[in-house]
Amino acid sequence: MKMKLLTQIFLAFVLAVLFGLFIPGMEKVQPLGDLFLRLIKFVIVPLVFTTLVVGVASTGDVGKLSRMGGKTVAYYLVTTAIAITIGITAGFLFSPGKGLEIEMSEAAVEPSESEGVIQTLLNIIPTNPIQSLVEGNILQIIVFSLFVGIGITVMGEKSRTVYEFFDGFADVMYKITDWIMKIAPIGVFGLIAPIVAQYGADLLMPLIKIIIAVATAVIIHALVVYSTAVKTIGKLNPIAFFKGIMPATMVAFSTTSSSGTLPVTIKNTRENLGVSERVASFVLPLGATINMDGTAIYLGISTLFSAQLFGIELTFTQLLMIILTGTLASIGTAGVPGAGLIMLTMVLQSAGLPLEAIALVAGIDRILDMFRTAINVMGDASAAVVVASSEKEVVESGRHLPA
Repeated sequence: MKMKLLTQIFLAFVLAVLFGLFIPGMEKVQPLGDLFLRLIKFVIVPLVFTTLVVGVASTGDVGKLSRMGGKTVAYYLVTTAIAITIGITAGFLFSPGKGLEIEMSEAAVEPSESEGVIQTLLNIIPTNPIQSLVEGNILQIIVFSLFVGIGITVMGEKSRTVYEFFDGFADVMYKITDWIMKIAPIGVFGLIAPIVAQYGADLLMPLIKIIIAVATAVIIHALVVYSTAVKTIGKLNPIAFFKGIMPATMVAFSTTSSSGTLPVTIKNTRENLGVSERVASFVLPLGATINMDGTAIYLGISTLFSAQLFGIELTFTQLLMIILTGTLASIGTAGVPGAGLIMLTMVLQSAGLPLEAIALVAGIDRILDMFRTAINVMGDASAAVVVASSEKEVVESGRHLPA
């Protein structure tokens, strides 16, 4: 039986910790880790550009259902922005990276100089998109990709050839990313073993703090954001909502697959939450593509962890960059192999932070992924309830709790 990638990474992490603690000279495997980081950085720009263009352009169906589609996309983007803000707040409160400062290696990204908020917002609009691609300016690439994707959608059949080019290019980048992620366990081993050899068991406590911070932030996001949305807009008792979607949430938590949970999510929202078939069949599959609230929480906490780990004080402008990049990057990147780690690389790079922390977080990613997927599925269901209510497509006879 083939072992899942996250399980392989977790085992590589455990072995790296053991080797780092008990076998001398593990600093020599550092080049393996540096190679992995270089490969990740190498794929980021073409991957972001092509997948976001396709992600936006493929919502061409939204044109036929523009009102419902607009509400759905807006809801997902707003909750994602709130989620990453909650994640950043949890990162400040739990401070998982404090007390263990690690030196940056040559593979690290040097912190960028801070600019004012207005200038930062202006700078997200590229004056030369080609230069943005060459320089790897992630936020500008995202904005350019969004415009290209929208342009393809508006042009319709005339731009079919352009869409097919980007779609094929995106598939190529998916495949290359898949190849890179196959060596992720080796890369994680090469990054973790030398760090553990240098800093010892003290490195483990921050990782436990990350797990606690993510779990806490996920619960807060569900109880505050989703409860408020389903009660005020969806006209549904939050307790009824949580009970009604619990089967799908548990499946998501166990399988760590939003798309794999989709049949259960559709069944629960229709039979327990009173969402019409039309709304459920549109909102939920779209959510599996662009809704990444759980990943956004993880990004906020992991970014703060990285900054604290390397003793870097984040400015307000950098925090704004993190929120913008994490929110906009959620469109279309859900299907990318290792989406969480790829998005974390994008966010760290846009904020000018070192990438070494990726390996540490990757080691516990299997655990974090359970919380991420569960909250993603719950977010999809809350969107379905909200949109169904606003579209007056609630089936009251379907609003009952499972036995």
